[in-house]
Amino acid sequence: MSALWISHVTVTDEEAYGKYAALASEAIAAHGGVFIARGARFVQLEGRERPRNVVARFPDIETAEKCYHSEEYQQALNYARGASERELVIVETSE
Repeated sequence: MSALWISHVTVTDEEAYGKYAALASEAIAAHGGVFIARGARFVQLEGRERPRNVVARFPDIETAEKCYHSEEYQQALNYARGASERELVIVETSE
């Protein structure tokens, strides 16, 4: 089953977060991830609103988790720390 990587983000430092986004995109693609929503229009119905929402589809939950723990993604994540407030969850799809 495929898996969705869902992130809700408030960016506090655009320049640093831009570096994160560029490097993270490469790491996600290298692990077979494909963006299906990225900073698009949204409607917040419950919970804390974050102005940036990102959804990427991976071949399976194990690959999505492997991407997160990869050296490439962790290097990218160093730019997001201190430049954003965020939540990230990986959810297996029912397909």
